[in-house]
Amino acid sequence: MDFTISEKIQTIVAMINEFVEKELIPLEPEFLAKDFKDLLPVLREKQAMVKKMELWAPNFPVECGGMGLSLLEHGLVSEALGRTPLGHYVFWCQAPDAGNVEILHLHGTREQKQRYLNPLVRGDIRSCFAMTEVDMPGSNPVMLETTAVKDGDDYVINGHKWYTTAADGADFAIVMAVTNPEASTYLQASMILVPTVTKGFNRVRNIPVMGHEGSDYSSHAEILFESCRVPQKNLLGPEGQGFVIAQDRLGPGRIHHCMRWLGICQRAFDLLCKRAGERVISPSGKTLGSTQTVQNWIAESASELQAARLLTLNSAWQIDNIGAARARDSISMIKFVVANTMNKIVDRALQAHGGLGMTDDTILAYFYRHERAARIYDGADEVHKTSLAKRILKTYKKAK
Repeated sequence: MDFTISEKIQTIVAMINEFVEKELIPLEPEFLAKDFKDLLPVLREKQAMVKKMELWAPNFPVECGGMGLSLLEHGLVSEALGRTPLGHYVFWCQAPDAGNVEILHLHGTREQKQRYLNPLVRGDIRSCFAMTEVDMPGSNPVMLETTAVKDGDDYVINGHKWYTTAADGADFAIVMAVTNPEASTYLQASMILVPTVTKGFNRVRNIPVMGHEGSDYSSHAEILFESCRVPQKNLLGPEGQGFVIAQDRLGPGRIHHCMRWLGICQRAFDLLCKRAGERVISPSGKTLGSTQTVQNWIAESASELQAARLLTLNSAWQIDNIGAARARDSISMIKFVVANTMNKIVDRALQAHGGLGMTDDTILAYFYRHERAARIYDGADEVHKTSLAKRILKTYKKAK
């Protein structure tokens, strides 16, 4: 495993860090106080700056208009961007669009790429991914109630989805639906492209998360499909291969999440150390950082962050070199290790800020509200741990 960072990537990461510090972090008070849609004009100005810097869409293929970085290279970029909630959106490598670009690039027809992929990479449109269902366990993507039934040259879709991130303002959705109910479990579902203006595509609401409903890209929607009719040419990939394609998407997708979480870890750690050095807690000038408890927090956070970073970069290297399937164990590990590391570091930083940490005067309360879900989405921690343990135990049975 070679983690050597090229001079090119070091330069790119340095440019991104400077941009984040000067152009994006100063926008956070406005981001926390307003609806996301109200920030769109200024965010588009920042995106134009990113395009001029030739840093647009770092992880997307060059032939589509991106920078074509490897997963390992993008991991370093993503950590820099993850320090602010605005980073990935402004540089146009945000979920769920990043995953949708990947599967459209791999499985889309020429017509689908012209209609959906190319404008998506340019930033002309946004997309969403409708898989999670209200009454089905999100940790098991083969359990779906949404159906897509053939009628003439069309599919007619009926079902109830939620936590469809960024559906508000999206141009199209990639929908997971059962097309082959008589097939074996893993060959029943398909992915279908559905423009959000299609009759029967009903965005019921943006779901309030920890009291915040959000808007536009910064939201999670409940979607009701009621006799939603789209042409069968909107099928993405072969029929019945939805689960297989989803695994192609979710493996690297979990890497993307972990990379972003590392950026959040670093930002929270920076705030923790800054607070420890500045907060005076006695008339003699003693600071918070002079207490053993806070020193322990700093030492533990530094070592846990570095361990999580190396584990994630190792997983990215494995996917780049041996493929996501063979990197399965490592992907499972980072999902729960990095999520829990992030939650711990954010919590320590918030605790060190006392009452200030509970307010939106810093970014910490936002991280605390919105990143608790990291231990749930893309498979609950407990599911990843169980799956990993079973695979490990199988190797011991074979050895015996």
